[in-house]
Amino acid sequence: MKDFRILFVFLLLGWSSIKGQVKSPDEFLGYPLGSKFTPYDKVLDYFNYLGKSGKNIKVISYGKSYEGRELLVGIVSAKNNMEKLEQIRQHNKSLSRAEKIQIKGFKPPAIAWLSYNVHGNEASSTEAALRTIYALVEAKTSNIQNWLANTVVIIDPCLNPDGRERYVNYFNSVVGVKPNPNPMAREHIEPWPGGRSNHYYFDLNRDWAWQSQIETQQRLLLYKEWMPEVHVDFHEQNYNEPYYFAPAAEPIHQDITPWQREFQIIVGKNNAKYFDQKGWKYFTKEQFDLLYPSYGDTYPLYNGAIGMTYEQGGIGAGLAVVTLDGDTLTLKDRIDHHFTAAMATLETVSKHSDKLVNEFKGYFETAMVKPPGLFKSYIVKGQNLGKIRRLAELLRRNGVEFAYGGMESGSGYSYETRKTGNFTIDRNDLIINLQQPSAVLANVLFEPQTTVKDSNTYDITAWALPYAFGLNAYASQASIKGKYEALEIPKSMVISGQKPYAWLLPWESVEDAKTLIALQAAGIKVRLAEEGFTVGGKSFPIGSLLIYRTENERLVKELPVKIAEIEKIHKSLFFPVMGGYVDQGKDFGSSAYPVLNVPKIAVVTDPEISAQSMGEVWHFLEQELRCPVMVIGLDDIGALDINKVNTLILPDGNYGDGLGEKLQDWIKIGGKLILLEDAILSAIGRKPFEIQKKEFLKDEISLEEVPKYVSRKRANLSNVIPGAIFKVDLDLSHPISVGLGNNYYTLKTDDRLYEFLKSGWNTGVLKGDSYVAGIAGAGVIKKLDNGMLFGVQPLGKGTIIYFGANALFRSFWENGKLLFANSIFLVN
Repeated sequence: MKDFRILFVFLLLGWSSIKGQVKSPDEFLGYPLGSKFTPYDKVLDYFNYLGKSGKNIKVISYGKSYEGRELLVGIVSAKNNMEKLEQIRQHNKSLSRAEKIQIKGFKPPAIAWLSYNVHGNEASSTEAALRTIYALVEAKTSNIQNWLANTVVIIDPCLNPDGRERYVNYFNSVVGVKPNPNPMAREHIEPWPGGRSNHYYFDLNRDWAWQSQIETQQRLLLYKEWMPEVHVDFHEQNYNEPYYFAPAAEPIHQDITPWQREFQIIVGKNNAKYFDQKGWKYFTKEQFDLLYPSYGDTYPLYNGAIGMTYEQGGIGAGLAVVTLDGDTLTLKDRIDHHFTAAMATLETVSKHSDKLVNEFKGYFETAMVKPPGLFKSYIVKGQNLGKIRRLAELLRRNGVEFAYGGMESGSGYSYETRKTGNFTIDRNDLIINLQQPSAVLANVLFEPQTTVKDSNTYDITAWALPYAFGLNAYASQASIKGKYEALEIPKSMVISGQKPYAWLLPWESVEDAKTLIALQAAGIKVRLAEEGFTVGGKSFPIGSLLIYRTENERLVKELPVKIAEIEKIHKSLFFPVMGGYVDQGKDFGSSAYPVLNVPKIAVVTDPEISAQSMGEVWHFLEQELRCPVMVIGLDDIGALDINKVNTLILPDGNYGDGLGEKLQDWIKIGGKLILLEDAILSAIGRKPFEIQKKEFLKDEISLEEVPKYVSRKRANLSNVIPGAIFKVDLDLSHPISVGLGNNYYTLKTDDRLYEFLKSGWNTGVLKGDSYVAGIAGAGVIKKLDNGMLFGVQPLGKGTIIYFGANALFRSFWENGKLLFANSIFLVN
């Protein structure tokens, strides 16, 4: 009997031990990590399995991707921290608001957020996330247990599941029984559009600040609730490259603090220690800078954290590939490297947790009393309520505080004149006072000219929001605060039961394009004012929309009710007029008010076309405007039916030699062709296109300019333009310029310019003083002078529209969206 009891206790203890363990990824998935790519649904299954294990982990679902895949994070820490997790979160968030709140009874841990697979085809990082979270949940070593006592770790296994599945599905469909390590094998060569981007072909790693994509929007809502002290973004680069980790390369933005720089070095040295033990190659301080504000390292840095990018060689490597060194790089190798870097980093975070929390606290307290930079306030003029609303929404998403109006006047740097000018604050002016927790981020987003010590940058060098939104603004050295929390919105003049002659709507922003789409979808005939006019003492500019009651009553039942409904939904402001006679300008019976066509839009896709450019068009029309758009292949453009497609958009790309023959007849009977960036090159020198590239004679190279071998990896500074802002002079009499302001500011990433159209309209031109901000070499500035950037060429009953610069750049160039919408909806 005694022996039986001993056996029973032994079995019970054994069962408890087994029950306390969780399955490793290998055991759960049924194969060793690194032997194949894990489908995303299995990644979710494993995280949810761990979340239900009773261990010290909490799984939070924070949204879904465009294709409906769940987005989640796993949060792991010591038992004591997990029991106080909500208290820790609230405390950390209070630190980011510079609020003086303390946790009683224990020391607050640092929060480290690890993000994986923001680029879908950098697929080893999600596999590494599985291994990392298992190691933390099991916490078998005293080292890991000690780390978790000082650290709360948040792991997002895949920021871009749609792109990852696109890559994994392709790879699985072409790999053989055994992976082929030969780089020429098709398993290493992805087809268009590749798995890097999300559903709409956006690079999510460049979307943190702009939050144009649903994955980013949902992730940042969760991020702002936790505000980690450390954020690491796990990537892959070309498989011939060794591993990269911090510290970062120059240029490093001047607002990044000495502590943020110092901790990158501390982390880098500890990572290097473990890589040295393994004999693994790595590099630091090269290539990956800290300037552009919308990356997974810079955005956290501008929000008080230590932001870092880690890069493992591996894009296109599949399960195994032979590198230029003759070594075979496997998926297992890549997982090992990412796992080791993550664990070494967590060790460093734990060791310095007190310092991290204290520096994080001080970061925001300093922002409240001594914000960075020369300026203390930014004043954005509120003449255009539609644009101000959109700017305000972007600021809200980023946690930047602002207010409206006031009684003050002052002087400051004018974004329009680029000189000091006087201003008076009006009721709807938007004011950002930098004495706030988000001072650094606000300053980075608004600074007129970013200081760059090293021109060898990884991305664009100018992004000031007043230029991007097309709004007049001032940067002031005075501390100015707004008086009102909300805009003052004029009351609707539409009266129920009233039967006016017409309803009028000035065209000022992208919001008005949404209103027009709703009107036309309701079957309402809308007219365009080709010239400005004055009626009832109010001036209406060119591009205003008109709805005549009598011609629409036969088409739409309860027309006034429908207009009032659309006005409310889209926050528009219609002006009713009681007659067709105008005070100044042409009466409403004139031919100066043509009916606008309902656009039937198609956008072209092909392996020779930029996926990013095509995605920007697709996303803008489908997600922002909610406008019907058809995606067609390049081979199908020669058979367009004008009754089904009257507007064709050619994104940036190569379209071959036969473009004119395929589309000439379609354009002549009323088609509208819009060519974006390099699409123009396929039209140059070919009928019926009249556009010609502006050519420049090459200058002789002086002895001082002869390149040296040591500078082989650096561009010729005279010809550099990684992304700079230029002022475009507009033809304000043309409908394509409606609502843009006196000038349009464009982001240029090349030195291309075009000859003036001889028959047509040069709607946007660059002159000698067009350079505004960002890095642009003297040779580039010289070339971008006295030429056309945007043009409209009539052909028969149709139109050809040329966009020599990207108006939809990463979906944050807001005034460009209006320019693009004008080309679709207002150019008849």
